[in-house]
Amino acid sequence: MKTILRKTAKWLLILLLLSLLPVLLFRWVPVPGSMLMLERWVETRSDDRRVDFQKRWLPYRAIPDNIKMAVIAAEDQRFAEHHGFDLKAIQAALEHNQRGGNLRGASTLSQQVAKNLFLWSDRSWLRKGLETWFTLAIEVLWPKQRILEVYLNIVEWDEGVFGVGAAAQHHFGIAAGVLSDQQAAQLASVLPNPRRWSAASPPPHARQRSQWIQRQARQLGGPHYLRQMEAQRDWLSLTYWRQLIN
Repeated sequence: MKTILRKTAKWLLILLLLSLLPVLLFRWVPVPGSMLMLERWVETRSDDRRVDFQKRWLPYRAIPDNIKMAVIAAEDQRFAEHHGFDLKAIQAALEHNQRGGNLRGASTLSQQVAKNLFLWSDRSWLRKGLETWFTLAIEVLWPKQRILEVYLNIVEWDEGVFGVGAAAQHHFGIAAGVLSDQQAAQLASVLPNPRRWSAASPPPHARQRSQWIQRQARQLGGPHYLRQMEAQRDWLSLTYWRQLIN
């Protein structure tokens, strides 16, 4: 039994270390797709539906600040402060769910990237454990701006529409770089249910939420928030090591 346990632990460790290879690779390489995209593709084939998948990779500097701040304000206001898990949001969600009503989640942007990029969609304990592992790996190996960049390039904004580049064209007929603050907020406002709500004509409660998102983005500091986040140390960058040596 000890031998079996030892070998099992050994192979589990090897698998976990191997799982870090794609995390390291995608730190620099544009992500070609995600597990969520694959899952949606399988769904369309099983239902015999024809869906035109739209995806367009945009580098971080080509993504406007207003959509960066909109998703942070809507989804993860302590994004620049936490290390993958927002404990305050988790506690608040648990208290809310215990009181009854609609279930509230507390996933950070880092957790959403881990789940959508590498994992499947069910709610099993195995999936949650792997999500925790990949979230920690992403937080250690990627700078915050890379996490935000990947999130904005793989997040789903309608059936078959992935990433802000495709979403801006699909919903508003424009390039992502010229999104207005209102359009950016409307995109962020429908993220709880992007395949049911249209960012171009959101339902009344989502439109109200878009106004709240704009106020929250301003209160967080807008572009100043992003500059502070981008200034955080990135131990895998050459700039960090040059500064350390000097």
